[in-house]
Amino acid sequence: MNVAIIGGGLGGLVLAWRLQQAGIAYTLFEADAQPGGNFRSLAHPAGYLLEAGPNSVQLTPELETLLAEMGLTDDLIEPAGVSGRRYVLRGGRYRELPGSPPALLKGSFFSLATKWRLLRELWQPAAAPNPAETVAAFFERRFGREILYYAVNPFTSGIYAGDPAQLLLHRTFPSLAALEQAHGSVLRGLIKSKTGGGRRRIVGLKNGLQSLPLALAARLTGYRPNTAVVGLTRAEDGGYEVVTRVFNPRVAAETADDAAGRGLKTRATDEEREHSTHATHLALALPAHAAAGLLANLFPEAAAALAAVQYPPMSVVFSAYDRAAVAHPLDGFGALHPKVEAPYAAGSIWSSSLYPDRVPAGQVLFTTFVGGVQYAEAAGQPEAAQLAAVDEELRRLYGITAAPRWQGRYHWPRSIPQFDAHIGPAQAAVDALAPAGVVAVANWRAGVGVPDVLRWVDAVVELIV
Repeated sequence: MNVAIIGGGLGGLVLAWRLQQAGIAYTLFEADAQPGGNFRSLAHPAGYLLEAGPNSVQLTPELETLLAEMGLTDDLIEPAGVSGRRYVLRGGRYRELPGSPPALLKGSFFSLATKWRLLRELWQPAAAPNPAETVAAFFERRFGREILYYAVNPFTSGIYAGDPAQLLLHRTFPSLAALEQAHGSVLRGLIKSKTGGGRRRIVGLKNGLQSLPLALAARLTGYRPNTAVVGLTRAEDGGYEVVTRVFNPRVAAETADDAAGRGLKTRATDEEREHSTHATHLALALPAHAAAGLLANLFPEAAAALAAVQYPPMSVVFSAYDRAAVAHPLDGFGALHPKVEAPYAAGSIWSSSLYPDRVPAGQVLFTTFVGGVQYAEAAGQPEAAQLAAVDEELRRLYGITAAPRWQGRYHWPRSIPQFDAHIGPAQAAVDALAPAGVVAVANWRAGVGVPDVLRWVDAVVELIV
């Protein structure tokens, strides 16, 4: 058995590590010089540590074990205590969002009508299961429009880069659908299962979250960076010939400052050679659209389903200001923007409030998200226009009285896969290829969260073994 893993994102790296532990032959092909997929930690020479991908992760038992195996347990850091507070833009100013149903009932963020609607949900019967129900339809049906507009909409935009009117409940929040069916009431189900009492522990890593994929890649004997898979053919024995093109990478000598926060970029130039590797199994650990291109000749129907998966563009804009110039206390994790408030950006993480030592003394750092399904037009603007628009919005909303000390941007032409009407056919299509020795471990199959990916990889290992 020899498994060809195509893609060096977290799913591909963890799969390779588990196969290596099990003594199963594999080769992991990654076209880029850097491993990690959407994990991008950038060290700016002026003293900023930037996260262009995930900013924090949930510390599940699976992740805790993996970090220990990578020798990263001592690098775990927790955000400052204020991280439990989350803000939402309402009426042109930031207000703290209640963190639990009891806090919602006691506070003034939501109207009395919505509070009554929340109580009524406890006795509202479950609707018949509907796999096509959207997140928006579900929350409006059970909790009302105000909850949808000022809690669900900004959350799905900020976390999933999505639109709740398009995301499917059963794909995005399957546990909520299950609670309704099992208990009649979502809130009653949360109470009985004791899952609604608080947020899970979130963590970062001292040198950035990309430390994890870098540590994995360093331990993999079959890791092949700068190696693009350019073709797949079926071998006579029923396996696959994986055609790859290896590049001699020339890393551009541009810093994060030179590239306005983009960090070092690898240019796949100076082509060296092309060759073929035999594999009994294929593991797809790359974005759905990239996998579609590779599967088009062998499995055209599956390729068409994968090509339909949506990835909205997203720009991550970093803005640093003098602390004295910012009126807002920044006493929380960050702030999200409901679409009904007509903002420019989806919201910002208050990075310096979470990890004060990641910015120079006396400064604050905002990590702002421009794009996603609901803000796709803004995501397509030139970099200079985005930086100016973000600065203007931050100044207006946070009472900032001075120009930024520094701004930068990291642009994702395709960011997070959308779990909308296209994702089900894509997942079913690739699952149907399992008898042919093809599996998928990318986030479009596993789920967009790190815990989802780790659990899915374990299941795939069992399938392969």
